Amino acid sequence: MAAQRLNDLARLRRVRDRIDREYARPLDVEALARGAGLPAGHLSRRFRLAYGQSPYAYLMTRRVERATALLRHGGLGVTEVRSAVGCTSASTFGIRFTELVGMSPDTYRRLAADTRAGLPPCGQERAAEPVRNRAAALPQPQPFTDPEGFDRETVPPSDVLS
Repeated sequence: MAAQRLNDLARLRRVRDRIDREYARPLDVEALARGAGLPAGHLSRRFRLAYGQSPYAYLMTRRVERATALLRHGGLGVTEVRSAVGCTSASTFGIRFTELVGMSPDTYRRLAADTRAGLPPCGQERAAEPVRNRAAALPQPQPFTDPEGFDRETVPPSDVLS
């Protein structure tokens, strides 16, 4: 049982590493699951348990992070950036970008350019660094309900440090 759990965690780590490396390629849960040798539903459930978000949400977060870097440097338009990070849908990209960053890609690009204007070159890079949207909901780990009977130790509320 413990060996199977470690094997599953190693597979999930390989999936996450693949997303980090290949975020700009067309990836979907089916392809990721095939690469890991797991059924798609099983991969999604296990990935969410391990990392607090679905494989698709993790992929979109990587793409938006890269998009913010490309938009800060100002050489590319939003459509070019969207294509460069592997998003085929403009609306999906805009929605996820706005959820994670707190503003549309156009607004982010414009503000980054305005912030850089008038600063010396050494200050332009620092001024264009993204600020995480604190209002955006962070992914929350799901309650652990392992259908294979693995029991997680629970900590009584009185023992939790605040």
